Parts: sequence; structure tokens; C-alpha cells
Amino acid sequence: MQESALLSPRRRRLPALLLALLLAPASLAFFGAPAPLLRGAGALLVADDPLPKADVIVVATGSDGAGTLEAADLVKAGVAPLVAVFADPPDPVVDREFLRRGIPYEDAGARMLRQLRALGVTTVEEIPRAVAGTSDEGKVLPEWCDRRAFRAIVVVTTADHSRRLGRVLRRSMKGHDTVVAVRAARFSPFDPERWWESREGTRTQLIELQKLLLDVVTHPLS
Repeated sequence: MQESALLSPRRRRLPALLLALLLAPASLAFFGAPAPLLRGAGALLVADDPLPKADVIVVATGSDGAGTLEAADLVKAGVAPLVAVFADPPDPVVDREFLRRGIPYEDAGARMLRQLRALGVTTVEEIPRAVAGTSDEGKVLPEWCDRRAFRAIVVVTTADHSRRLGRVLRRSMKGHDTVVAVRAARFSPFDPERWWESREGTRTQLIELQKLLLDVVTHPLS
């Protein structure tokens, strides 16, 4: 008997259900759904945890200037005295070619550290483990926090990425002593209140919602 015949009706319906959920925001925007409904779709991506008194603020990869600004503001607000960024190894082609030609290259991590100092943050450091994305961050942070005996950290990321990152970190930090809070950067390019008004906003909404729904399906108890 073929495997498809052995699947329960519920299992067979799952791909169709996922497809419908993934296409829902695009359909809503295309058919001119009311703004409150579209704002609700955007809000699905965004999460802001209550901020503890933390030991360190970690700037997530890909948050760029928005994350840097948010981290600096949180330090000024007294949330934590230290800001950490992830190491960013040179790109195997472009960045290393700059270095080969004798041109100093400033990677994303070094740029963030320079900008943080310019914004008045005096205590900064680079997490020595380079990461390629959210999954890697979830693997690196528990060990790093354990080694430093941190009691609480705040991780800053872009608004569209905040809910999914929070789910990943809650799973990865389970069983560790560090409390993690996720903060959506206020200067994020993605605006959950008006995402459908631009091509880039619509693209971000669709891609991030797909990733979030996949995370919910594969880890429903996060």
C-alpha cells in the first residue's frame, strides 16, 4: 500500500491548510480587505516581551541600524549596561577580495560596534561565534549565556522577525537559567500598520508569515 493511502485525513489536509494560510495575506491585500484586517495580519509577526533588568542587550543578525539604535536607547533607559553583537565573518567572495586588494573592510559586526560607541554606548563586545541566521542564534546564545552566567538578556531584532525569534529562543533556552526577552526595534523598516501599501512591505509580510507558520506547525507547543 502506498504511503499516501496510509495517511490520516487530517494529515492529508495539512498541506492544503498551510497553503491557504500562507496565501491569506496576499489575498486580503489583493481584494482590498479592510485596513483593520490587514493590520491584524501584520501584528501576527510582531511581539514585544516585558523588559527585565538585564545583564546584556544582544543585537540579532539582520537587524542592522534599527537594532543598533534600539540597543543604544535601551542602554540609555537603564535596561542593561552591555551590548553584544554577533561576529560577522567576511563573505567568501566579495569581502575577501577587498581584503586581498589591501582595502580595509568593515563587516556588519564591526560596523555595529562602531555605531554603538558613536551613540554613547561605552561597554560593547562581539560574541565570538558567527551565525548565519535565527537557527544559529538559538544554538549559540544558550552556551554563551551559561558561560557568562547571565541571569537575563534582551534580544533586539526587527519588528517582522520578533515573534518568530521569540519562539526559537524560548525553545533553545529551555532548561537554562537565563531569562530571555525579545524587543522589536522601533525603527524597523517593516510597519505592521501599513505593510500592504508598499511592495517591500507585502514581500516581507508574506515571507515572514510563511516562516512563522512553518515554525508553529513544526513546534506547536513553543
